[in-house]
Formats: sequence, C-alpha cells, structure tokens
Amino acid sequence: MAERLTELKLNNTAAAATVASGSGSGGGQSPRGRCVAPFLLKTYDLVEEGGVADQGEEEERKRPSIVSWNEEGDGFVVWRPAEFSELILPRYFKHNNFSSFIRQLNTYGFKKVSSKRWEFKQEKFQRGHKKLLAEITRKKCEPSVFPPYLKSCSEENNNAATDEGTNHNDSDNNNNNESLLQQNQELKKQNQHLQSQIAHFKQLQSRLLQCVSQYMGTPPKLSYHSP
Repeated sequence: MAERLTELKLNNTAAAATVASGSGSGGGQSPRGRCVAPFLLKTYDLVEEGGVADQGEEEERKRPSIVSWNEEGDGFVVWRPAEFSELILPRYFKHNNFSSFIRQLNTYGFKKVSSKRWEFKQEKFQRGHKKLLAEITRKKCEPSVFPPYLKSCSEENNNAATDEGTNHNDSDNNNNNESLLQQNQELKKQNQHLQSQIAHFKQLQSRLLQCVSQYMGTPPKLSYHSP
C-alpha cells in the first residue's frame, strides 16, 4: 500500500512538471504580443459584416456592400465612403470622421493601394485569419531629443512650412538674379547703340564744318585807311 502511494505521488509530480513546462514554452510570446488592439478587432468585424446597417432588413442586404474584402482577401475596400462615415463609423468607433479612421489605419501599417477606390492592405490583415491580428502593432514614433509632452504636435508642419518658405525664397532670389542679368545685358546693348550714334554725329559735324569752310572760302582781308 505504501509503495502504491509513493508511485501515485511520483506520477502527480511528473504531471505537474509537464504542465509547468508546457505553460512555460507557450509563454515565450509576451502577453502584450498576444493582445489585439480593439481598433483592429472592430475593423475586422465591420469588414466581415460588410457594413450592413441592419442585417434584418432584406432591402439593405440586397444593396452593394458599404465595405468588404477585396477579391484576394488580403485587403478591404470602402465602396461607399459617405455611408461608411454616416452609418458604420458611429456604430463601431463613436465618431463619423473618415479621415481619422484612415489615420488610425496608417498607424497600424495599412496602405492605400489604389488611386481609383478606397482600398487598404496590411500583410497581417487577411480574410479568414483573424488570429494574425495579434501580430499587428502600432508604428513607433521616431525618437526625439525632446520629451513627448514638450514636442509640438505641429512641429512637422512647421518644418515643412519653413522648408517650403526657404525654397520659395531661393526661387525668388534666382528669378531676381536672372532679371538683373537680363537688364544688365539690355543696358549694355543700349550703351553700345548710343556710342555708335555719338560717333556718327561727330562724323556729320566734321563734314558740315568742312562744307561750310569750302562754301565760305577764304575770308576777305580788312583794309584800314588813315584819316
């Protein structure tokens, strides 16, 4: 009987060790890595449902989907953006700002892949593979020398505006320089033309004096008589 109890204890210990080992190997992935962002879950669900405002209405179900998977199932398309903003966004995200929804997609690595329609893709966002959502993470902000609470939200816009202003000033300076060069060339041409006219008038003056001299001849000598 004592041997039987000892054997049972050994079996229980081995089983506990096996369970502990299994949980340890499964815990190689951090809990944070297994956590799916609510935004991704809601987006996946609304694409799965096709954006139907009320699944019970037959007429609504017959209409084209507001949003759906693309043909390959590796992305989704918002077919009717106006209705998507008015009906779907408030239902899932408590707002109706389509631009805000797109910004959120961008933070999770989604890309707009078509210029003709609102189609978005992310390599881990696939039809029938909801478990892959756990592998999607938010983009990290680039490191800055300033703490986040000191960094202005419009810093990038200000930098862009500054760069644009600098480029604009450089362009104006280049245009001004070209204009000055053109004016300088025009002045040189005008100066050369005036010099040519002066030389021509000097020649005319010389000829006129010669003609007058020839016409007048030698001037008569004056005679004086004594009283």
